[in-house]
Amino acid sequence: MTTIQGPAIFLAQFLGDQPPFDNLESICRWAKGLGYEGVQIPTWDTKYFDVQKAAESKTYADEIKGIVEGQGLKITELSSHLHGQLVAVNPAYDTLFDGFAPEQYRNNPKARTEWAVQQLKNAAKASQNLGLTAHGTFSGGLLWHTVYPWPQRPAGLVEAGFKELANRWTPILNTFDEAGVDVCYEIHPGEDLHDGVSYEMFLEAVNNHSRACLLYDPSHFVLQAMDYVSYIDHYHERIRMFHVKDAEFNPTGKQGVYGGYQSWVNRAGRFRSLGDGQVDFGAVFSKLTAYDFKGWAVLEWECALKHPEDGAREGAMFIQDHIIRVTEKAFDDFAASGVDEAKNRTILGL
Repeated sequence: MTTIQGPAIFLAQFLGDQPPFDNLESICRWAKGLGYEGVQIPTWDTKYFDVQKAAESKTYADEIKGIVEGQGLKITELSSHLHGQLVAVNPAYDTLFDGFAPEQYRNNPKARTEWAVQQLKNAAKASQNLGLTAHGTFSGGLLWHTVYPWPQRPAGLVEAGFKELANRWTPILNTFDEAGVDVCYEIHPGEDLHDGVSYEMFLEAVNNHSRACLLYDPSHFVLQAMDYVSYIDHYHERIRMFHVKDAEFNPTGKQGVYGGYQSWVNRAGRFRSLGDGQVDFGAVFSKLTAYDFKGWAVLEWECALKHPEDGAREGAMFIQDHIIRVTEKAFDDFAASGVDEAKNRTILGL
């Protein structure tokens, strides 16, 4: 077994215009001061990190790595969630998702998709240049608007949707394979890959591609009333990344999983700061450790109530307290009687 690495923090929710959140060096200094050992860097804000430059220039990648390591941290992974979302967008969501792309690609779905695909391929090479082996993203969604089967889905619709999704992702997966990097899909409502069954459908469509892996985040399963612990039993061989994020689901006689179009504060299911929700992280860390998860425990802070800086400060210690330092010996070694083949045969009655 391996001791999970961490604590680390996903920077996306903390980027901003005011110090210490306005540049990579200062936000890393802030994170280190809270007790974090690693940072997960988003690829969509060039003020902090230019993914194209990192793909094209090993020198630039080394400079970025030097900035992070200069503050006593490691880069855990890159994240291209917004780009992954744009790989597959149903026209019903074009206007909403256009904001994820630069101005010149808006109102032009084909150009927007091509740009997003290239950004992901850049992320593969950038990860390689940084010495990383895993990358987090979303799958995008062509079918999400049909997640509830009313009106009735036409025969073959789901199969056609996953075939197209696989056609778009297979060249990206191949690029990541060439770079020696796993693509870790965050299983997430709004994406075609939103639970275990939909992930398996995608995996079949991409011929069980070795790089089609998983980013495990239990919070999204809490909000779907799923068993987030046994999920690890099913998919531990594909889990390469871990977002430590809490959530709570409190259905009432008025609303449940769908949330009744309410704000995050008023939804039955909502994300919470670590320790304020319902995720049994003792069970989660134990399960991942038992399956020899070798990656990082990365805080993804999202909470409808608590201030982000408080969530980040509390999160570092929370993760540290849950990381299990694995044992190097069995607890009952003191009673070991050694190896004696003859004795073993006697015990067996042979």
